[in-house]
Amino acid sequence: MGGTGREGRRERRERARWEKEMLRRLEALDRLDEHYGLGASPYSPPPPRRGRGGGLTLRGAVPAGIVVALLVVATLAVAPAAAPLRAALGLERYGEGADYEPGQGTYAFAATQDGSDEPVGYDPCSTVRIVVNPEGAPDDHRALVDRAVATIEGATGLDLEVVGETDDREIDDRGLDPAGNPEPSLVMWAEEDEVDDLEGDVAGIGGSSRVQVAGRWGYASGIVVLDREDFAAIEDQPGGAEQRQAIVDHEFAHLVGLGHVDDPSELMHAENTGQTEFGPGDLEGLARLGSIACG
Repeated sequence: MGGTGREGRRERRERARWEKEMLRRLEALDRLDEHYGLGASPYSPPPPRRGRGGGLTLRGAVPAGIVVALLVVATLAVAPAAAPLRAALGLERYGEGADYEPGQGTYAFAATQDGSDEPVGYDPCSTVRIVVNPEGAPDDHRALVDRAVATIEGATGLDLEVVGETDDREIDDRGLDPAGNPEPSLVMWAEEDEVDDLEGDVAGIGGSSRVQVAGRWGYASGIVVLDREDFAAIEDQPGGAEQRQAIVDHEFAHLVGLGHVDDPSELMHAENTGQTEFGPGDLEGLARLGSIACG
């Protein structure tokens, strides 16, 4: 018997995801048969895909040392998949974003659909899986991540789930695994000698890679990387707890698709000078990211 509430929805999504994966493998087998001949294994190397492009990092500097950066990681282009089967398989949107008043603030998206102002985002009918690398992280790192997850979920209606810890520190080219499934997004703490984009006053970077399916872009996986030394320095400053949480929240907003804005009253301003909560524009942008069509 299926559960009720959140666990029931999760159970139905997992069942639907399994069924969708079986269909995907059957379709992959058909394509491989056509490409390699009858009898090809669904785990054989797939036919060649189109190439991938590079990314862009934007950053600034402020006296307080609380600076955040947007990282758009490598772009992946994949062959079109089958038509969506969500209604037939019972997939459903996880939730609705927070209420907001349109036009009360400023927001920007990291990427939009080709020729449109519609944002690129994560599939609101699928779970965004996250793993955390605890190496060098502050003692309260899991609380910081959990609060950011809860805040982003509440603002977007997306389903973000921390599925465990990892020793993985690979931040480049995160996207799809060899089977074509999204890799978990990675959260970790690092120093600038390991991650060049943390040099100077940059306290964190975040972003996601995108895939194109049937002519539409969507995010597959991403990263949040936070500066170990900056977090240690901020911890004992007045208001340090709120500032550290604001950095993590900011980077998680980049992860799900928000870009920087010029308005310092929004948390997505590139140079944080004291804002510790999402502003009205941030909330409108996050709600729009959670209201896109299921992929």
